[in-house]
Amino acid sequence: MPTAVRSHAKINLGLGIGAPRSDGFHALATVYQTLELYDLVMVTARPAAATALRLTSNDTRVPTDARNTAWKMIALALEALGLSAEVDIHIEKRLPVQGGLGAGSANAVAALIGLEAELGIPETRSSAAQWPARRLEIAAKVGSDVPLFLIGGTILGLDRGQQVYPLPDIEPVWCVVATPEVGVSTPQAFRDWDALCLAEGLTAEAGTDKLNELSRAYASAFAGEIPKGQQGAGSSGVLAFGEGLAGPQESALVRTGISSWIQNDFERVVFPQHPSLAEIKRLLAASGTPEAALHASLSGSGSALIGLYLTRENAEAACERLRPAGVRSLLTRTMPRLSYWNEMLLQ
Repeated sequence: MPTAVRSHAKINLGLGIGAPRSDGFHALATVYQTLELYDLVMVTARPAAATALRLTSNDTRVPTDARNTAWKMIALALEALGLSAEVDIHIEKRLPVQGGLGAGSANAVAALIGLEAELGIPETRSSAAQWPARRLEIAAKVGSDVPLFLIGGTILGLDRGQQVYPLPDIEPVWCVVATPEVGVSTPQAFRDWDALCLAEGLTAEAGTDKLNELSRAYASAFAGEIPKGQQGAGSSGVLAFGEGLAGPQESALVRTGISSWIQNDFERVVFPQHPSLAEIKRLLAASGTPEAALHASLSGSGSALIGLYLTRENAEAACERLRPAGVRSLLTRTMPRLSYWNEMLLQ
């Protein structure tokens, strides 16, 4: 019977971008946050004389060959471990494809967790103690936002986003994910950002200073803000629809003041190209009303946008505001690290 793994989504709580570097990449400073929303990844694996990978999905937009992040992760992991295996992966898509929620990257980590369960890794390996660090290296090769899913919860992401550091978890809050039909090209968004940097004179050195300051501000704001004894509380993996408050009466996002200054730099180039996304953010934010969001922004380069709310009622009201505009939405909660790992493997 296959090992079934929940492949959770992520959002970005703020995203600072530096000027283009000589290697073609951009330095970033962001706070990742995992959500209860998930795809389901099923893995079957058995030792074999030669490695053979097969991948299927219920969504025809998902690559089923070596282009797929889950395929890449499994191939690199088996090579690193010196193992050969026949591996079958099935990805049941529930999350938007290319929506800024890290779905493909999460699939890669879920496939790895499934492979480890199927083959008894790392317990059966003499290099077991080195495996956690090794798999972070492998994840970074697969994609810049893959390593975050090997940590979960609230995470500081630096460099290209692949350098990840666990932050103290915020208590769970309600999250509305707006999934418009608009498609946003991440490569084009970066090209537009490069043009903006050139126009505003943002040099690589100045960009580095900006991101260093931002990363220190993130670390300081999130340090120690989850109430003692609340780590991992408030998340069920499946929403409890009778719940009202997501956490204490005042969220850490409010207590720290971070919700008033965190922003996503991509909004400066994506919103002019897609004005409808700016309007969706306005609907999510509902600024100046009793139903106002704790925070609303683009997630990653989009096209998904997110709003965070203290109560379920406020989150549901946001979904209602989006409906007349023809924008689909998903209701979920942020997911702390302990819950993320406790609920990843389906029993």
